Amino acid sequence: MKRSAPLQDLSPGLPPALRVIGLHKRFGLVDVVRGIDLTAETGAVISILGSSGSGKSTFLRCLNCLEIPDAGEIWLADDQVIGGPETTPSRQISFLRRRLGMVFQSFNLWEQKTVLQNVIEAPIHVRGLARREAIEQAEHWLARVGLSDKRSAYPAQLSGGQKQRVAIARALAMEPNVLLFDEPTSALDPELVGEVLRVIRGLAEDGRTMLIVTHEIGFARQVSSEVVFLHKGRIEERATPACFFAHTNSARLRQFLSSHPTEPFA
Repeated sequence: MKRSAPLQDLSPGLPPALRVIGLHKRFGLVDVVRGIDLTAETGAVISILGSSGSGKSTFLRCLNCLEIPDAGEIWLADDQVIGGPETTPSRQISFLRRRLGMVFQSFNLWEQKTVLQNVIEAPIHVRGLARREAIEQAEHWLARVGLSDKRSAYPAQLSGGQKQRVAIARALAMEPNVLLFDEPTSALDPELVGEVLRVIRGLAEDGRTMLIVTHEIGFARQVSSEVVFLHKGRIEERATPACFFAHTNSARLRQFLSSHPTEPFA
């Protein structure tokens, strides 16, 4: 299988695709995200691991401003989108969401719309594409995820794996700089997990910049350029897969890995 390039070789001469500095998020008296710094070079695939309650999904939702961070900075390439003195929340959030594609664990498809309609909705109304161009692009992305024959189907007629692949096509149709995946296989029956992971692996091989919150340890080990372990809202460990799984300094990470299978992903 083709591996992602080493981190230092991903984007020579280019600014990082995404840079996060000192990100914090609190709910009431509980600090859920506690000062995370993270850089994703262009073409990087960063898998984010951690136990339930470690802040993984909240961190991802903060990146897309589905949860508004309490403090910190978010940069897309050379643009400071969140945290700068000149940022205007509504305008900057709209800018951010056009460039960060989000794939949710629960699909979030419109049940009353066909697969094709689900994919063209945002490109038409957010990107301003003409309908014909939006349809052409949607058909391209549906073919890319292996669902050309489902363009006229409704979500209720699809399996969970097919729904998630539609959700990926919908995210790709917005032509994002970075794709965010929040536990993309957690809602799927075990026999459907592979079809979604194979699509994500193909995107990694295409050089897509991606952050993937996942519990699929073997997949993270094979596909990632970097693996991050969150614990109590902080980054406890981060490294290339070879170092992350073989030379960890964190007792908490060793405990986590011992309780999670790491079978290779086929």
